[in-house]
Amino acid sequence: MTHVLEELEQRREAARLGGGQHRIDAQHAKGKLTARERLDVLLDDGSFEEYDMFVQHRCTDFGMEDKQFAGDGVVTGWGTINGRPVFVFAKDFTVFGGSLSETHARKITKIQDMALKNRTPIIGLFDAGGARIQEGVAALAGYGEVFQRNVLASGVIPQISVIMGPCAGGDVYSPAMTDFIYMVRDTSYMFVTGPEVVKTVTNETVTSEELGGASIHTTKSSVADGAFDNDVDALLQVRRLVDFLPSSNTADLPELAVIDDPSRIENSLDTLIPDSANKPYDVKELIRKTVDDGDFFEVQESHAANIVVGFGRIEGRTVGVVANQPMVLAGVLDSDASRKAARFVRFCDCFNIPLVTFVDVPGFLPGTAQEYGGLIKHGAKLLFAYAEATVPKITIITRKAYGGAYDVMASKHLRGDVNYAWPSAQIAVMGARGAVEIIFRKDIKDADKIAEHTKNYEDRFLSPFVAAERGYIDDVIMPHSTRRRVSKALKMLRNKKLENPWKKHDNIPL
Repeated sequence: MTHVLEELEQRREAARLGGGQHRIDAQHAKGKLTARERLDVLLDDGSFEEYDMFVQHRCTDFGMEDKQFAGDGVVTGWGTINGRPVFVFAKDFTVFGGSLSETHARKITKIQDMALKNRTPIIGLFDAGGARIQEGVAALAGYGEVFQRNVLASGVIPQISVIMGPCAGGDVYSPAMTDFIYMVRDTSYMFVTGPEVVKTVTNETVTSEELGGASIHTTKSSVADGAFDNDVDALLQVRRLVDFLPSSNTADLPELAVIDDPSRIENSLDTLIPDSANKPYDVKELIRKTVDDGDFFEVQESHAANIVVGFGRIEGRTVGVVANQPMVLAGVLDSDASRKAARFVRFCDCFNIPLVTFVDVPGFLPGTAQEYGGLIKHGAKLLFAYAEATVPKITIITRKAYGGAYDVMASKHLRGDVNYAWPSAQIAVMGARGAVEIIFRKDIKDADKIAEHTKNYEDRFLSPFVAAERGYIDDVIMPHSTRRRVSKALKMLRNKKLENPWKKHDNIPL
């Protein structure tokens, strides 16, 4: 018996070395952790249970029968994050560059199937060079099997991808279908075709970083939801994200013990709105002073910064926050902001996370670039997302709510449950000056008359009480009481039940 136990330990030790110590050293030299080191950081100490440690590929072409490594380039299993179970897979760059083979794919799909059956989140750590070309169509078939499971799990369990090295070719599509993608600055990149192919086909000379680095995907393409400076920071932030998420679409929201008084008064909010309607303020200050302990996990911070989305907690329970940001483009809605917020709203609705929306929006961004870029359909995505959402929806209008953007931002007309306004709220078709110049076009050259008309328009329409008189606003509240009112509304809505008409699925304007 002793020799059998020794053989088991020797096999385990060899598997843990992946492609060998020299490749591990090369990984460390690039500032990257190995697959197992990453899982050690991501998961609670001692919680990881590995599966398929001894799996090897079965390819016999191109001399591959002589190149065998236990695990075949991916580490799979499950563990816990702060006591809650998650399934994981981590690509091992030290084995065939982490490339995907038929057996490699089967290891991943086994974990995907287990995660779906157990209604448990799944996290994938990517550091790989794409399909293993020695296996040809067998590798491509493996990708297809992974992709199919991504789709089936979408909206059922949270799926998180962390790009920690190269992620190219077919490898990029699985992360693209997951709920969140995070990258590591300077060491990770994503693209469908690499710089060499781009050079050949389009004659463009571009580096991997310029083509698909973290700076590109967090600002321009919006493929990634965030980027961090190193492997450890990225994994610790993913642990923090998981704490906000329910385990599945049927699981209860995570609820943490909290000492922050839900009735806390924030007097500083009474002076947050500047006297001038054209002066900006930072809506993140309002968010942090509303959620528990100022703890706000922002999503896509670097993309479309004119709208802010992310997770916080009220009385220990997760909420999704959407807020126009007056500091950037005056908080206007454009194509990028609409897409960003729509995807976030739909995620929250999938997983029964209540939505808290702070509104200060002067309208949609005008111009040929926006119209040619499909602003109508992109803006409709956000409208569609809010309108179909059945989770509790609480809306606070802090200042401007103009035109169609008023409707879009979780208005009462899109089944908003509780809609509040601050006394500084301005709800109208457009700003006073623009409205007066249209209504009183004949007086356009008379400055005194225009000033008088503008004052009358402001008094009549740029106030929350017109909307409140019609029941479109449930109450006009003091800014300092925002946290208390939101907390009470969420408690009242905890047992909300609302179902949309049966359908196979909707047809959101993609």
